Amino acid sequence: MRTRPLGTGGPQVAPLALGCAGMSDHTSPADETDALATLRAALDAGVTLLDTADFYGMGHNEDLIRRALSAADREKAVLSVKFGALRDPDGHIVGVEGRPAHVKNALAYSLRRLGTDHIDIYRPARLDSDTPIEDTVGALADLVQAGHIRHIGLFEVGPGTIRRAHAVHPIHDVQIEYSLFSRDPETNGILDTCRELGIGVTAYGVLGHGLLTGTYRPPAGGDPRSSWLPRLRPGHLAANLALVDRLRPLADAHGIGVAQLATAWVLTRSQDDLTVVAVLGARRPHRVEEALAAVDVTLTQADLDRIDKAVPAGAAAGSRYAAPLMALLDSERRAHPMKTGDAS
Repeated sequence: MRTRPLGTGGPQVAPLALGCAGMSDHTSPADETDALATLRAALDAGVTLLDTADFYGMGHNEDLIRRALSAADREKAVLSVKFGALRDPDGHIVGVEGRPAHVKNALAYSLRRLGTDHIDIYRPARLDSDTPIEDTVGALADLVQAGHIRHIGLFEVGPGTIRRAHAVHPIHDVQIEYSLFSRDPETNGILDTCRELGIGVTAYGVLGHGLLTGTYRPPAGGDPRSSWLPRLRPGHLAANLALVDRLRPLADAHGIGVAQLATAWVLTRSQDDLTVVAVLGARRPHRVEEALAAVDVTLTQADLDRIDKAVPAGAAAGSRYAAPLMALLDSERRAHPMKTGDAS
């Protein structure tokens, strides 16, 4: 699979990345045999970037990745790790920590769990409103200088925060939710800022947390994720699935599924002056194979126009996250919701 640098001077990455959260977190962990086989399938197919966090399964996800990586794989893999989200014993996110001492302490534990001497991209999971981003990035810069991390990334922050961080040390990657259902990075300055500063983008939520797979069916009794994903709630779900139905004829015309169409759309955002990588969550090997098909899909401008007409920007019903999680976002991200109105 072809690769390109993630940001100016950043690591070489394939257009698809593997998001590993679902193997250890969310509604229930994946079967470990399946999870390890999925990691192996991705690496064998040429997927380079593995996205994880120290709070995915309270360290379980990092341990899982360590067991999947051989010494040779470690040299080829780009490990992207988030830190700083604080959880209580029930697994709820209860805060964000970005103080320099915590940055270095969290890294020490991640290096041990991952069984490696360095992490390729290390990033705060959210913006700590009590710690200036300059202090957090300053600590990360110390770790780059010491050789413990190779590159610095950010997560779910706005243009002002990106610029302040980049002034302290070059940022190579900003991870944001970006999909046909979440298009605010196009209008709130994030993509333009990354393009200007030579920063890559890793896009998560590419399939709208399952809605854009084209196969989503709510479980009996409702989807437990709806407590923090309002778009899955009964009041919004029918409208969002109706939008997905509009994409089916377009996918059929290319002989692919809706999921591959939605992924291919995100990949078209990658241009000569901006690298955009699509982070796909998968828990079973065949899902990796399905996702890889999107890399070979060519969408013409006419295709893109038809997609925009079928699912216009801002069309998704409901906010991205429930109010408590929205409150943890950078204020610049909260100020540009894709759909005005409730966070319920």
